[in-house]
Amino acid sequence: MNAIDPHNKELGVLERLRTIAREHAPAALASSFGVEDMLLTDLIDRHGLTIGIFTLDTGRLPEETYRLMQQTRQRYRVPLTVFAPATADVETFAGMHGPNAFYESVLRRRECCYIRKVKPLKRALAGKCAWITGQRRGQSPIRRDLRFEEWDADNGLAKFNPLADWSGPEIWAYIRRYSVPTNTLHDAGYASIGCASCTRAIKPDEDERAGRWWWEEPEHKECGLHLRREETS
Repeated sequence: MNAIDPHNKELGVLERLRTIAREHAPAALASSFGVEDMLLTDLIDRHGLTIGIFTLDTGRLPEETYRLMQQTRQRYRVPLTVFAPATADVETFAGMHGPNAFYESVLRRRECCYIRKVKPLKRALAGKCAWITGQRRGQSPIRRDLRFEEWDADNGLAKFNPLADWSGPEIWAYIRRYSVPTNTLHDAGYASIGCASCTRAIKPDEDERAGRWWWEEPEHKECGLHLRREETS
């Protein structure tokens, strides 16, 4: 069996993005500045696709992520919209439980994620018909059945994962081919990067998301942005 031509796979993702832009406008890419999101940002910008890009600034991102955020603004023409958590929500959580209470239980961690990610996401998606993610099946066991298109029941819109069938090496081959900027934490062994307090480098035998909320069991390692309650066929 012949290997898949990487150029053909790139064209496949580009066609998915073009279809989303044409049939689900207005659509937006949710970028956490992970390597997958940078690939999609590069495609959107190079091909002039009418897809917006936004990010959720939780207020606790690593300095390396903020540097890449600035690099992205300087390199690409697509406007980047930033959504932050409500100050009152953060103050209430910290006042009641302490700023690092997310280490104490899954419940507290999900409450923190809800304040810093889920609620800002709802604002970011207001008025949108679709959102795009950089999720891949190979990132973790939880995502092994990931579909290209899902229905986000919580936000009432289509959700697309155009890189669902890409492998890590394929992602990095694209990054090198087009000299796409990436988070320098990847060079230090960070495969998936979130808040500084909730992310660590992974070991050689661990899956790509093992460094996220590493103190929890694998089945709990989602922040609430990607709850898959109802999907398209």
